[in-house]
Amino acid sequence: MPIPAEAFFLPPGAAGTLQSRIRAMVVQGVLAGRLRPGDKMPSSRGLAEHLGISRITVTLAYADLVSSDYLSARGRSGYFVSDTAPRAPEFPKAPQRDDGLDFTALTGARFSRVARLAKPEDWERFAYPFIYGQADAALFDHQNWRACALRALGRRDFAALTSDYYERDDPVLIEHVLRSILPRRGIAARADEVLLTLGAQNALWIAAQVLLGPGKRAVVENPGYPGLRAILEPSGTEVLAVDVDEGGLPPDALPGGVDAVFTTASHQCPTNATMPVARRVALLDAAARKGFVVIEDDYEFEMSFLKPVAPALKSLDREGRVVYAGSFSKSIFPGLRLGYLVASPSFIAEARALRSLVLRHPPGHIQRTVAYFLADGHYDALINRMRVAFRRRRQAMEDAIAEQGLTVAGQGGFGGSSIWMRAPEGVDTEALAAHLRGAGVLIEPGRAFFDPARQSRSHYRLAYSSIAPSRIPEGIARIAAALRKGGANWT
Repeated sequence: MPIPAEAFFLPPGAAGTLQSRIRAMVVQGVLAGRLRPGDKMPSSRGLAEHLGISRITVTLAYADLVSSDYLSARGRSGYFVSDTAPRAPEFPKAPQRDDGLDFTALTGARFSRVARLAKPEDWERFAYPFIYGQADAALFDHQNWRACALRALGRRDFAALTSDYYERDDPVLIEHVLRSILPRRGIAARADEVLLTLGAQNALWIAAQVLLGPGKRAVVENPGYPGLRAILEPSGTEVLAVDVDEGGLPPDALPGGVDAVFTTASHQCPTNATMPVARRVALLDAAARKGFVVIEDDYEFEMSFLKPVAPALKSLDREGRVVYAGSFSKSIFPGLRLGYLVASPSFIAEARALRSLVLRHPPGHIQRTVAYFLADGHYDALINRMRVAFRRRRQAMEDAIAEQGLTVAGQGGFGGSSIWMRAPEGVDTEALAAHLRGAGVLIEPGRAFFDPARQSRSHYRLAYSSIAPSRIPEGIARIAAALRKGGANWT
């Protein structure tokens, strides 16, 4: 007797086409052992009638399952669970856990205790998401990205898709980074001076692991990128925070005896200040005199829509003292997780060996897809589209902020995708952020950006990368209304 059609159902709200959902339903039944080899499936007509869908949809799903050896077709007899269908291994029932082992004590919570930015997973449901780093589906080039991804799945790129590169990177993508990306920052490099990473965060981690550790000292900017402190503190490195000003990190404020200096020279995080060329030269002179290495995080250089940004610090480097970190994750989309390091061959060789131990290399399909996206001009078209949109949103932000009388702490003169704000005296921006969520507004409190010994709760960041310009005025108005109302009345 065939399995009754009533034994099957499609959960409401599941993702995918009807055909793919039917396939998943049968596959899960086989792997869970509910559908055994030799069991006869419902007829395509019977299952279609039960599910309220087209018979051809069921027929196509069955045919797909036959090609994958989950089902077998026996002429006029119908479809059966294949005798050689994949089966999940059978194990004894797992014992009940009591979770008595205290891993917090064992690990010392070295990584989780560091302050970091928290972004709600459901940020898209908020009407006014002034949060940083999220992509806007209205701006992204879905069609051409999909075309490049499909091309990278083709037979001609089978090796790029499937091979273990060991320590190597896709030479096609490396060539485009050398010819198309780095020259925009004034950087000339060879293939042995570039290493691909899983985004800028991974690039900074690799640099820190290679250069620093117990007994080493590193300078970070204050305020600065919270993810960097999260990397450095667990490594045993002594972290020294130096206050930035309107020109970014001041070289004359650097302490002596440091091994590395981290800077976001072109677009300081989070104040958006740009380091003047004279100060960049002074920083490199100090590095040469005092013997430290500079790690340049150039995370948002593509978003310079007000005027051209100055050449990268790395482009002025004559001694190989600058380790340059760049990323495609800000310009294409954050989930891409693809970045790169540019440095002297001896550093890259060590960084490459470390990367090989941890993750081998970024996925080959992603590398080749990005290479095609660059080669076909889609990347530059996307950047231009983002610049136009961000210019419009920036203007809407500035107008709304001025109209509501809010205080700007830093917005930079080159563009970017956020504005650094300061709340009135006595306002805790973490409490403000919690209150604003109830009004559909997301902001980023500034405490995590500061040195823990000198925390400020009066700053916050407003980003405009993923909010429609038509929503900006009302969102800013709600922030201003909350500030006027005051923390004592946030109920």
